[in-house]
Amino acid sequence: MDRGEADNMNADRREMTDTCLIVSGGPTDRKFAAEFVKNRKYPYVIAVDAGLAVCEELGLVPDLAVGDFDTFGLERMEELKKEEGWATDVHKPEKDETDTDLAVRSALRAGFHTAHVLGATGGRLDHELSNIHLMRAAKDAGLFMEIYDAKNRIFLLTPDDEEHSFFLKDRIYGKYVSFLPLTETVLGITLDGFKYLLHNKDISILEDPSLCVSNEIPGERAKITFRKGILICVESRD
Repeated sequence: MDRGEADNMNADRREMTDTCLIVSGGPTDRKFAAEFVKNRKYPYVIAVDAGLAVCEELGLVPDLAVGDFDTFGLERMEELKKEEGWATDVHKPEKDETDTDLAVRSALRAGFHTAHVLGATGGRLDHELSNIHLMRAAKDAGLFMEIYDAKNRIFLLTPDDEEHSFFLKDRIYGKYVSFLPLTETVLGITLDGFKYLLHNKDISILEDPSLCVSNEIPGERAKITFRKGILICVESRD
C-alpha cells in the first residue's frame, strides 16, 4: 500500500466517527457495496426496508431498521430482528415521507453530521430524484449526505462549503467531476485547476444547465467557488 492509499484509508476511518451509513432500498451492486464498506467502520448503520437484504448479504448488522417494509416483508423483518436485536422504526405504507427520508430524520436525531447513502440511485427515477432533493433538506438541517453507487458520488455544494470545494485528483471518486444547478440559478462560478476553466460565470436550469458536466482535473488539485445558489456535484467514472 502506498502513502496515498494509506492516507485515504486513514481519512475514511477518521471521518466515520460522526458519519453513519444508510443502506436504502434501491438496487445495489453487491460487489461494489462489499468493497465500499470493507475499510469503513461506521458507528451507526440504518437499513431502509429492502436495504435489510443488502445488509444481510454483506454481513452488516444494522443499529436501526426503518420503513414500511412492504418490499422486504414485515414478518421477515421481525424474524431477523429477533435474531440480531436491532431497533426498528416501522411505518404504514400510506405516509407522507419516503423510507429514505425517514432514515435521514433518524440520522439527524442520532446526532450525526454526515451520512453515506447506498441504494439511493439506479432504480425508480422518482425515488432517485427525491433522494437528490432530500440532500438539500438534510443539509439545511445539519446533515451532509453523500450518495454512492458503483459509478458515482453525489453531494451538494453551497458557497460557504470550503471543505468540499477542493478536489484532489487522487481522492476523487472517478475521472469526471460535474456541477449541476439545484437552484434555478447559480452565480459567479469560478473553476481553478480543472481542464475546463470558468471565471465568474452564472448558470441556470434554463440556460447552460450542462455547461459544467464532465470536467476533469489534469493536475493534482482543483477548486470551485461561487457566490450564490446550490450545486449538485457528481464525481463519476465510466
